[in-house]
Amino acid sequence: MLPRRGSGLSWSLTSPRSVCLNQPLRILFAGTPQFAVPTLDALANSGHPLVGVYTQPDRPAGRGRQLQASPVKRRAQALGLAVFQPERLKDADTQAQLAQLAPDLMVVIAYGLLLPQSVLDLPRLGCVNLHASLLPRWRGAAPIQRAILAGDSETGITLMQMAAGLDTGPMLLRRSCPIGLTETAGELHDRLAQLAAEVLTEALPDLAAGRLSPEPQPVAGVTHAAKLEKAEAWIDWQQAAVAIDRQIRAFNPWPVAQTRLGEEVLRIWRARPDSDVIESATPGTVVQADRAGVAVATGAGRLWLEQVQRPGGRPLAATELAQGRTLRGICLGR
Repeated sequence: MLPRRGSGLSWSLTSPRSVCLNQPLRILFAGTPQFAVPTLDALANSGHPLVGVYTQPDRPAGRGRQLQASPVKRRAQALGLAVFQPERLKDADTQAQLAQLAPDLMVVIAYGLLLPQSVLDLPRLGCVNLHASLLPRWRGAAPIQRAILAGDSETGITLMQMAAGLDTGPMLLRRSCPIGLTETAGELHDRLAQLAAEVLTEALPDLAAGRLSPEPQPVAGVTHAAKLEKAEAWIDWQQAAVAIDRQIRAFNPWPVAQTRLGEEVLRIWRARPDSDVIESATPGTVVQADRAGVAVATGAGRLWLEQVQRPGGRPLAATELAQGRTLRGICLGR
């Protein structure tokens, strides 16, 4: 298979770790959230035996704080695969168990645990990771949300050879995709999850044959995608409408952008910026609230609220919020 134009990566036709093209690989998979499930499905249909699935231990979730299995665990069990859930990978017993599985290759995507060097060295063909950005941009925990927050026009999936650092390993394959002007983090998450599965499916024959040549990540352009914090969800109406719109889209579906409406916390799921309006009202002031829509003054332009949620209620159209109460003139904010 030939590399696609514009990939920016060099390929090698020989490798000391290459194997026969017709020889199936013993693959070990590691992943935890829903984002990793399409890649697990792709591996299950690849013709290569999956010798085991590693995922994080069951965690308390929901109002009842009942233990819940990860999406990867549930899918692996449905596929009849062996599931392993160690708290950490540094224990001698855990590493002995890994060694007994004798994997040729370990595929990691959104696993949530760092792999020590002894584990990275265990598979004959090493460990590869699928990361939801065009490395070296947005290394770290929240690349999808940070790309939207920053106003990036594109992102993608990078397949890399894993190294001891956080998303620092050499790149094997990159595929880009545009970020839609109205796209939320949840919507982009789902598209990238499918793209990751496609990238791995494309790369597997060349991984087996040793035809992918790792390319070191450039030093220039490194950015870090810090984990999201709930405190970031509060809207600062002094910001421009376009920046607030990016915040709302980046934090949908979690933690959801929010502001204060009187004594209530109002969650904002969707909005639309209008930067052409020169607004004189104090940022945060509701300047229009009728059947045509609900508009809020910002530091630059207006933001039209489209979908909001009051405490204990369901998400609803902002025009419904305006029915039966006077919103115009109210100042939103912390």
